Amino acid sequence: MGIFSRTRDIIAANFNDMLDNADDPAKMIRMIILEMEETLVEVRASAARTIADQKEMHRHTVKLDRLQADWGEKAQLALSKDREDLARAALVEKKKAADMAEQLTAEITVLDDALRAYEKDIDKLQNRLREARSRQTAISARLESAENRVKLRTLMSTERTDEALSRFDQLDRRVDYAEGRAEALSLSDGNQKPSLSDEIAALEGADKVDEELEAMKAALGKSSAEKKD
Repeated sequence: MGIFSRTRDIIAANFNDMLDNADDPAKMIRMIILEMEETLVEVRASAARTIADQKEMHRHTVKLDRLQADWGEKAQLALSKDREDLARAALVEKKKAADMAEQLTAEITVLDDALRAYEKDIDKLQNRLREARSRQTAISARLESAENRVKLRTLMSTERTDEALSRFDQLDRRVDYAEGRAEALSLSDGNQKPSLSDEIAALEGADKVDEELEAMKAALGKSSAEKKD
């Protein structure tokens, strides 16, 4: 059994409520679109049959018009030959053709109204179908985005990711250890040539030592002189 029972149900349907109450909105919108497409095909088929019936009726009215003219000519011919009885009978047939033509004309008018109603329904169905397809696109985009987020979170929380991050940590530790060994070797290398800064600093240190030594000598010389006095 379909979601909708007739064209009017589709036109009056509230897609928001239907999708909000659906367990699977994506599946529901696909079903809605499918039924709307099928209904649109049925309405167009009905309109096509109505147009065909209308064309056939038009052909019959043309034939009936010719038949009326023919019976009118026959009535005139019979009357000209003083056959009033035949003229009357011909006019009776002419009236029958006229009555049938009038009935067909009335039916054609009814079909015109039906076609206008079909045209409005088709236009409304097409608008609703475009709206449903737009909703389907939006739902698909939201669903895809949600699935991608789930995949990303799953990926970030998997053991493989944790293992990869752990391997990176191990690699960092290996690099730190290698750099530490290089620095330790440079510290223990006594034959390493001092840098220019180190040599200048050594000269400055030597000057200070010499100055302090001279000061000590001067102090000792003064003390010796005082003792002699």
